[in-house]
Amino acid sequence: MTEEQARDWVVQRYGEEAAERIDYFLNLVIVENDQQNLIAPSTIATIWARHALDSVQLIPLADRADGQWVDIGTGGGFPGMVVALAWPGRMALVEPRKRRADFLRECAERLGVADRVTVYASKIEAVDVKADVISARAVATVENLLRAAAHCGKQDTRWLLPRGRLDEREIKTLKRQWRFVFHVEHSITSAESSIVILDRVGAR
Repeated sequence: MTEEQARDWVVQRYGEEAAERIDYFLNLVIVENDQQNLIAPSTIATIWARHALDSVQLIPLADRADGQWVDIGTGGGFPGMVVALAWPGRMALVEPRKRRADFLRECAERLGVADRVTVYASKIEAVDVKADVISARAVATVENLLRAAAHCGKQDTRWLLPRGRLDEREIKTLKRQWRFVFHVEHSITSAESSIVILDRVGAR
């Protein structure tokens, strides 16, 4: 998918204004990348497809018009900040590295979304927020993630977990300690990637 096609995908679903906000944010990321490594330099040329669209594709999978979203390990803003620029609900960005958290706060202010985007410069274990949606892009194993963030979940929380290829053995191991309903969606940006969707998560 080209950069133009990736941007058009967002425009068609969320409008030109959302795409312009994302454009502005991506430019901030590129500038800040000279100061701290937010994204791999090799992906700057494909930042819309590789990072922006890869983030926005989670919104329809969330199946929520608004509510509280918690993004764990946001890093340079993906997927959480990008989602917040196209989705109207509340967003909690959890990023333990202080410099990155400071950058995300500055971006939220400059983009005019600080009233509904909260940045936590901590690990998820220290965050006390009940979420309607929880996302984590390639953070830890699913088992470790559930253990760390289960306190943020509710009975109807949807977990969106972009991964590389799904390891079926990991799911089987997971079922020994957790109850859940899951299915997998293929990423629209990479044939090598999948998005694990968990519902009705609870410890056994």
